[in-house]
Formats: sequence, C-alpha cells, structure tokens
Amino acid sequence: MSNPFFEPLADTGIPDFSAIRFEHYREAFDRGFAQQQDEIHAIASNPEAATFANTLEALENSGSLLTRVENVFWNLASSDTTAELQALECEISPQASAHRSAIYTNAQLYARVRTVRDAQESLSAEQEQLLEKTRRRFVRAGAELADTQRSRVSAITEQLAVLCTRFGQNVLRDNNAYALVLSHEEDLAGLPDYVIEMGRNDAGARDMTDACVFTLSRSSITPFLQYADNRALREEIYRAYSSCGTRNVDNRPLISEIVALRNERAQLLGFESHADFMLDHRMAKTPSAVRDLLDQVWQPCQEQVTSEATALAACAGLSSEEELAPWDWWYYTEKLRQERFDLDPDEMKQYFKLENVRDGVFEVANKLYGIVFRERSDLPVYHPDVQVYEATEADGTLIGYFLFDFYMRTSKRSGAWMSEFRAQSNNGKRVTPVIVNCCNFPKSDLCLLGVDEVRTLFHEFGHGLHGLLSNVRYASLGGTKVKQDFVELPSQIMEHWAMEPCVLRSYARHVQTDAPIPDALISKLKASEQFNQGFATTEYLAACYLDLAWHSDPKAEECDVDKFEARALKDIGMPSAIDPRYKSTYFQHIFSDDSYSAGYYVYIWAEVLDADGFEAFKEQGLFDQAMARAFRSQVLERGGTADPMSLYRAFRGRDPEVMPLLRNRGLL
Repeated sequence: MSNPFFEPLADTGIPDFSAIRFEHYREAFDRGFAQQQDEIHAIASNPEAATFANTLEALENSGSLLTRVENVFWNLASSDTTAELQALECEISPQASAHRSAIYTNAQLYARVRTVRDAQESLSAEQEQLLEKTRRRFVRAGAELADTQRSRVSAITEQLAVLCTRFGQNVLRDNNAYALVLSHEEDLAGLPDYVIEMGRNDAGARDMTDACVFTLSRSSITPFLQYADNRALREEIYRAYSSCGTRNVDNRPLISEIVALRNERAQLLGFESHADFMLDHRMAKTPSAVRDLLDQVWQPCQEQVTSEATALAACAGLSSEEELAPWDWWYYTEKLRQERFDLDPDEMKQYFKLENVRDGVFEVANKLYGIVFRERSDLPVYHPDVQVYEATEADGTLIGYFLFDFYMRTSKRSGAWMSEFRAQSNNGKRVTPVIVNCCNFPKSDLCLLGVDEVRTLFHEFGHGLHGLLSNVRYASLGGTKVKQDFVELPSQIMEHWAMEPCVLRSYARHVQTDAPIPDALISKLKASEQFNQGFATTEYLAACYLDLAWHSDPKAEECDVDKFEARALKDIGMPSAIDPRYKSTYFQHIFSDDSYSAGYYVYIWAEVLDADGFEAFKEQGLFDQAMARAFRSQVLERGGTADPMSLYRAFRGRDPEVMPLLRNRGLL
C-alpha cells in the first residue's frame, strides 16, 4: 500500500485519515527530514547572490512533506494517541529538534539571511517581518555562538524535547490511572442529577454496572468538588488530582532536569535566566514587567479572597477561615452561590445543550464577520466524535474547514486547545486553512454544558477564528503564530459574547421545550459573574508566579521540587485553602513543551487587551460592523505580520488600559 503522505492532498486540505497506518508516519518523517535537508543544502550553497526570494522565501517553502506529516502526527498524539504513537513520539521529538537545530545553526544559510538583511532590498512590511523573525530564530538557536557552545545549545534543545514529551505522557498516564468508583447511594449525596448521570455514563464506558465513576478531568472533578456532601471523598479525589505526576510516575526529577537545561541554554545565549530568554521575544520583554502586572492584580485580589474565605468559613460553620481546606472551597462556594443568587445548576445546564452552544458561537461569528458554517459529514475525520464544518464568506467564497472534537477520552490529553491540519497562506496561490478545536466535555446522549464549559467552547473558537480568518502571504506568520502574550486576545475577547443577554437569548434554549432562557435566570447569572473572582484570580496568578519562579531563579534546579514550590507560594502569601491552578508536577503548560514556559502570565496580559477591546464593542454595539471589520482586519487576519501592540492600536485607536480588567473581575 502506498503511503498517503506521499500522495497529493485533497483540495480541502483534510488528510485521508482512514488511509493512514502507523508505519506510514516513520517512513514519511524519514523522507520529510531528508527532503528538507536537501532543500536547505540547495539554498545555503546557491551560487547566486542572496536575495529575499532565493533565501527567505525558499526557506519558507521548504519542508512541505515534513510539515504535512507533522501536522497529522502531533495533532493525533494529543487528541487520539496510542501506545505506539507515544513510543514513536519519544523517538521523533529529539529527531525533529535536531533537524530544526541543524537548519537554524547552518552557518552558510545564516550568512545568506544576514546578507539579505544588510542589502536593504525593497521589501513589503510582511516580508520585513518574516526576515526579522527568521533572523531572530537563528540567533536564538545559537547561530552566532562558537562551535562548541552552538553544539551544546542544540544538544540541550534535543534533550528538552525528550524530557518534555515524557512529562506530558506521564501526566496523561497518571490521570488515566485514577478513577473514583462509587457504588453506594449515600456516596452520591448532594450531587445533582446531571453529575450522577455523567458518572454513570463514565462507568458504562468502562463496562461497570451499578456504579458511578469520577475522574481527574476538569469536567468530572469540578462538579464533584462543588456538590458532593461526603467530605472524605472530596478530599480523596482532590488529593489524587493535586498529586498528579507523583503517584504512578514521578515528574519531579524531570522538572529539575528541564529547569537546569533551560537555564544553561539561556546563559549560553547570553541571558540571565530562561525567563529572560523567553520574554525577550514577547510583548512583556522582561520578568520584572510580568511581575509588575501580576502584582497590580494580586494585591486587590487578596483583599477580595480574604473576604470570600471569611464568608465561606461562616457558611461552613467553621470558627476561622484557616480551617478551610482546598477540597472545601468549591463545595461551600457553591452553597453560598445558591444562597445568594438562587442559581440551580441543573436548571442552568438545561439551557446549554452542546449543539445549541456550538450553533450559538456560529451565529456570533456570522453576525460579526458574515461567516457561514455548514456541516460536511462526507469529509474524513480521525475519530467518530469529530464533526467537520465548511466555513464560507457571506457570498459563498470558501474560507476553510473547521473540525470540532468535543468529547473526553483516555486517548486525549486533558484541557482544551486549537490546532491546525493546514495553515493558511497566499504565497503563490491561496491555501485555505483546516482548523481543529479540541475540548474535553463528558460524552453522553444529551451533552449539557456548565457555564465554564460554555466559555471554554467560545474561547477555543476564538483561537479557531484567528487561524481560520488568517489572510497572510507566509504561513509561518499567519493565524496564532504571534507573540505568546498576544495569542490569547482573540480567544478571550470571544468569551465576552457567550454571556451577553442578547446572545444568550439566541442560543440558550431549554433542552426539552426549546424556550429561550428566561430573563430572570440571565439576571441571576449576570449578578453572580464576579462571585468567587478572588479565588479564581488567586489560583491563576499563583500558577503564574510559580512559573516565573521556576524560570527566573538560576539556582532553581538545585532545590527539592516540593520545597521550591512551597517557598515560591509562601513568598507571595498564598492562602492555605487555595492551591495554584496547576502544581509543578502536572503543569503541562510550562513543562510539556517550551511555548508557555515563563509565559503562563499571558492570559492575564491578554485579558488587559480583551477587556479593554470588548469595551469598544459595548460602546459602539456588540455587533457593530465597523468594529468587527477593524478587529478582523487588524487582528484576526494579520497574524504575526506586524508588531502586536501596533495591531491593537490600529483596532482600538489607543493603548489598552488595565481598569476594564479590574472592573470585570470585581477587584476595584
């Protein structure tokens, strides 16, 4: 059988998943590596004078086969993995890293890039951006170092690829190894019907009868912690979650090794720490700038969380808030929420059927940008749960394809994310994108979402729009390929529409009667929006501080992981009843690859932008076409083709202000 990666790709850009066999990956990777090596050699040894076309564009166009197989392999390794794929992932990660290092430490090739830069060739703004991004990539790979140092940087990057892959696989393994199995009715006391049904569905998927199963997936553990009356069971599942990465596998040695290698690489490249190295290529620029932003929010946040803890302790009948444990916070918060706002979780979820929420986000995109989504059940998918939609402009012009992968399964890593099977570009011909959104909602015949899950769907769809509406010449500058602290703007601003009353009335319809959500329920929901924001902000910011501590302390690798984490949290005055959103041993954002390391702060940085930006829509109208055109043309379409702050200013007309964020979170 021929290898499908060697055959022409369908016009849609969607791979023929059914034709791909495991053995095809290794063969395609080997040929892809070899082909790009030949292409790089031809570019570097070209006897003609270096120009943008024969050097930068040629480099941009190289590696098409490798990109094609990587897009499939890495997506499936995250969303539908197997033991075989995981083993191959451990082989491919260092090879792919070595391959990239060989390109970006190639002295001949770098000399040509510098020649183009010095030649002052007449280039477009996008070409200037590609040139500078490429040059910086060479420098950050060690191209300007002496041979010995350059080789060491490459070796470190290869080692990190292996270690980070193992870290992520360990988290998945530990997550999958735990299940809270309940077979006695009294153990389910306090749980709403939908939570019990979710537990029974999970048990059924495991061929267990007369039982409920709860897992460490956020969609499972969160409602259990919110509603289960049995404190011992809440403690058990919470401790299982908070010890992930230490139970069946131990990620602590990996953390020490990752941190040490990152620090060594940063110092070889002339930076004081890994945080300095990573932030040099972000909007924030320095660790002190990040810490300044975190501190601005942390102080008012602590006043709020102290007030919340006092109220919870009173609700729980405790003599002091110091008696609250982390497995109590969710439970008594829910009690207090119901007491103050009379919000019934079962009643609320009846209005958030998954399919209706999906159609609601489609409608928002249509009203803002004129996009039309049409389901295409005739196109290939990598798993039966995946749905494919064709996206077109109002006039019928094809934009691209959008894949939704909503449900949790043991073959999928936790969390939610956006990725792509093909990136948009206009380099010679129009290439339409193929975008995928992955979530981890509980699968059932009738999937009803909680408010946080609704926001997650809107959030990831915002990332999806960033990739789908990309309109750039070069794929490496398109969509979400922007500075890390800008990438969350399109996703987080999209969340705002999810809970706007006029939007809720259009998609939040009762699962049985199809009646729109009543105004009284919307009022309760809006009244409760700032409730518990002290807790939510504290657990998030604590993870940001922890990330910054690991990557800005040059001696962090010398410390015991648990003691280092405890000290970092003590330094910020972390409340004892709250843990950081992610503890170190399962903090995949920062330890399963480099991209978010020293960068978990980006969500709050981008929230300054999205809160400020959404105020512009509220001032002009939620679906004001001039504002929508400005956001599409200056943010969504532009990708990384210009400085991100200049793009924001072009949309907003001024610099962002922090006050809207503080107002939204009730922290003023």
